[in-house]
Amino acid sequence: MKKHLKWLLEITAIPTAAGQEWRVVNWIEHWALAQKGVKLRKDAFGNLLLTQTRKSAKKPIYITAHLDHPAFVVRKQLDDQHLEMEFRGGVNDAYFVGAKVEVFDNEDNGYIGTVISLQAQAKPFKRVIVKLKKGVAGILIKDDIARWNFKPPFVKDGLLHAPACDDLAGVAAAIAALERIQKLPGLGHVGVLLTRAEEIGFVGAIAAAKNKTVAKNSRLLCLETSRSFPESPIGGGPILRVGDKTSVFGPELTNAATEIMNAQKKFLWQRKLMPGGTCESTAFCEYGYVSTCLCLALGNYHNMKDIDGVLQKKKPAKVAPEVISVSDYHGLVSMLTIICRDLDKPRKATLRKSLETRIHKYKKLLS
Repeated sequence: MKKHLKWLLEITAIPTAAGQEWRVVNWIEHWALAQKGVKLRKDAFGNLLLTQTRKSAKKPIYITAHLDHPAFVVRKQLDDQHLEMEFRGGVNDAYFVGAKVEVFDNEDNGYIGTVISLQAQAKPFKRVIVKLKKGVAGILIKDDIARWNFKPPFVKDGLLHAPACDDLAGVAAAIAALERIQKLPGLGHVGVLLTRAEEIGFVGAIAAAKNKTVAKNSRLLCLETSRSFPESPIGGGPILRVGDKTSVFGPELTNAATEIMNAQKKFLWQRKLMPGGTCESTAFCEYGYVSTCLCLALGNYHNMKDIDGVLQKKKPAKVAPEVISVSDYHGLVSMLTIICRDLDKPRKATLRKSLETRIHKYKKLLS
C-alpha cells in the first residue's frame, strides 16, 4: 500500500492536458519497463495499452482510465509577460479571471501568472490572457501547458489534496491493480487501457472504440473520479457507478460486479448513479462494448470549490486542489482485483438464479 500511495502522489503531481499528456505517458513508460511480464504499446492515437505476457484463453478484461485533466495550453506568447492560452476542459467561467496559474515549458520549468481576461465564447475552447509574474523572453512556445497554481499533492486527515485527481488517481489505481493481478493465477487476460483527451469529449476513447484498439469481446472496467454528492460521500468506499448524466452502463457487467461485491461481506463500497458528468463507459457502450464504471468520490470537481454555492451566487469562485479519500483509493485497487479475480467464476447467487427460484416457488399462483 505504501508503494501504491507513492505512485498516487507522483502521478497526481504531473501536469497534463488534453492532447498534451506526454509527461504522464513518460511516467507510465518508465513504470512499464520496470515491470516483469508487462508489455506496453500505443495505438495510432497515442492511447496506451498495457497487457501481460502470460497467456489466457479467457475474454479480455481491460481496466481503463484517462491521462488528461482540464488545463491550459499556450496558443502564442504576446510579449515577454503575456500569453494567450486556451482552456481544454470543463470549468465554469466565474473561476478564471484573477486565478493564479503555473505555466510549464518543455523542460518542466515553472512560471507563475494570473488570468487577466477570459474569452468564454471562443471556439473550439475558451481563451484567456495570462500575465506572468516575471517577464520571460523566447522560452514559452505553442503547446506548453499551464494549470492552476497549487502545492504538490499531500495527504491530511486521510484525504489526498492534489492538482489533478481526475483522472490521474484512476491511472494510479489501474496500474496498482494490474500489479496485484499479475500475482494471481489465471488472470493473464487482464490489462489496462489509458486514453487521451477525455476532458474534451473522451475523443481518445471514441477513437479506441471505433478502431478496436481492444478486442470487441473485451469487458471494460472504466475508472473515473466523479463529483461527490451527499448520497455518494468521500470516504464511503469506492463506487460501482451504474451510470452518469448521459446513460446507464452495461447491465450484464454492472450486475455481475454487484453480485461479486455483495459477497464481500466486510468490504466498504458503494453502488451509485453519479450524475456529475459523462464518462468513457458511455462511449464504449455506445460502440458496442460491454462496459461499466468504478469511481472515486471527488471533492472540488475540476478544481472548482463550492460549485453549487458559486452557481447560486452565494460563494465567491475560487479554484482549489481536488480531494479524494486515500482509503477509497486503496479500496478501489482491491475492488478491481476482486472483480477481475471472480468475474469468470461460477457465482452461487446470480440474479437469474434468484428469478428462477421465485417463479418456481410461486408459479401456482398464476394458474
